Amino acid sequence: MSATIVQNKEYKNKQKVKDNFISGIIGFFAFVWIFPILWTLWTSLRPYNDIISYGVFSWPRHLNLDNYFQAFRVMGLTKYFLNTLYVMVPSVILILFLGSLIAFVVSRYSFRFNLTLLLFFTAGNMLPTIATYIPVFWLYIKIGDLFGNRSLLYNNYFGIILIHVAFQVGFATFVLSSYMKTVPKEISESAILDGCSVFRHYWNVMLPLLRPPLAALGVLMSCWIYNDFFWALILMSEDSKRPVTSALRQLQGQYVTDFNLLAAGASIVAAPTIILFLVLRKQFVSGLTLGATKG
Repeated sequence: MSATIVQNKEYKNKQKVKDNFISGIIGFFAFVWIFPILWTLWTSLRPYNDIISYGVFSWPRHLNLDNYFQAFRVMGLTKYFLNTLYVMVPSVILILFLGSLIAFVVSRYSFRFNLTLLLFFTAGNMLPTIATYIPVFWLYIKIGDLFGNRSLLYNNYFGIILIHVAFQVGFATFVLSSYMKTVPKEISESAILDGCSVFRHYWNVMLPLLRPPLAALGVLMSCWIYNDFFWALILMSEDSKRPVTSALRQLQGQYVTDFNLLAAGASIVAAPTIILFLVLRKQFVSGLTLGATKG
């Protein structure tokens, strides 16, 4: 009896040491991740003259919101935010609609190329962006020249929307098809017996069941597209049409850059995605975990 108690105590001590070690590792990486964010916020509240006079790592003499007001005025954020919405809203709607439609087909119906079709759409996410931007750029130019209008896709919001849809539909299809497989097939069989057409089966029966994963994907896609800088830089020639991530370039000086002002601008640009996540965090978490706890 005493030997068993000793063994249990030794096991608990070893488990406690292991848990503390894992917690320490997680805490370290959490600090490494959050430190640049906190440093950016800290820097954005300090006047540039304060750093010039006392140094970057000195204790600040003044903290205020002047950098935020100046950054908002210099960057012209209203115009760039609207540019972002012109791209983000249609892109997210199209990605969720097409992804759910394809996922519905490959998960609810059996045909010869079922798995091949799913792999085809998922494979698009495996391609590195750096390896595709030159072919995409020349494709947009050639299509525009073919129709006698180079701005048909290049330097056009429609072209940016298409590229986001093309690259993100595969991920949406993969996530939604995995979730749809957890939905009992009896629901689909009942809908078919009741005389539902294929589209009505999708729209009236399956789509309402996809609200949690659609909400989670909507948050993810909105953040990814909102934070995009690369495609807007490659496929947009006019700075006035580029999204909000490009507005930070307005804060760079020709000879000297006020990094406190730049930190304030970065904080302003990042704020909408943080607010979006905080507002929809319950839907986001439930959408990511619901498929794993069913079936």
